[in-house]
Amino acid sequence: MPASPGLEAARHPVPEPTLQAVLWDMDGTLIDTEPHWLAAEQELCAEHGGTWDEALAHELIGLPLMVSAEYLQARAGISGTREQIVETLIERVTTRIADQGIPWRPGAAELLRDLRARDVPCALVTMSFSEQADLLVESLPAGTFSAVVTGDRVAHGKPHPEPYLTAMERLDVAPASCLAVEDSIPGLTSAEAAGVRTIGVEAIVPLPPAPGRVLLPTLEGVSVDTMRGILAGRVDEPSA
Repeated sequence: MPASPGLEAARHPVPEPTLQAVLWDMDGTLIDTEPHWLAAEQELCAEHGGTWDEALAHELIGLPLMVSAEYLQARAGISGTREQIVETLIERVTTRIADQGIPWRPGAAELLRDLRARDVPCALVTMSFSEQADLLVESLPAGTFSAVVTGDRVAHGKPHPEPYLTAMERLDVAPASCLAVEDSIPGLTSAEAAGVRTIGVEAIVPLPPAPGRVLLPTLEGVSVDTMRGILAGRVDEPSA
């Protein structure tokens, strides 16, 4: 009599996927820079005599900077070219970070250290430009990020999958072996379109549930073991 499928599965369990890389968004996920961006956008709007729209501010979170500049032109009354708007925003945000230091999100720095200590490669996948990403990368021990993908180095930004596909290509890893950590809907959409299981950490914008997505209030209490459990579909919340 042939063995039942359940018995066969028990005899030959499917191995859990191995966590080979963690792919990190930056603004609002690793570091709490979204207030800096909002302040810079509001200042620029006021200087140009435009009308600020709080709903617009939320829509811009996670989008490529050139796309954000188009929105600011059309809906906030900011004049100048897209390039000029982006250059001004980056300069003001970068100045704030340089003056005030790296504003870490809760649990993010600790989790980065745990990943580094346990030899899990990380990539930075951000729509900020290289100038701002370098501030974070240069503040950390060498090798913290094995790959860096920025908004000025891709043809298609989030929510397109290109940023995450590029990061995985540089790390030589498959989507099934990765986790992406994001705080925005465009970012989550980008990672999931690339086939990556995601952790959504809410910052400013509420994040809806979706298949393969774990939503957490912060990264406090999240460890490498927690991430391995999330990748395997065994963990829905961080350990206490």
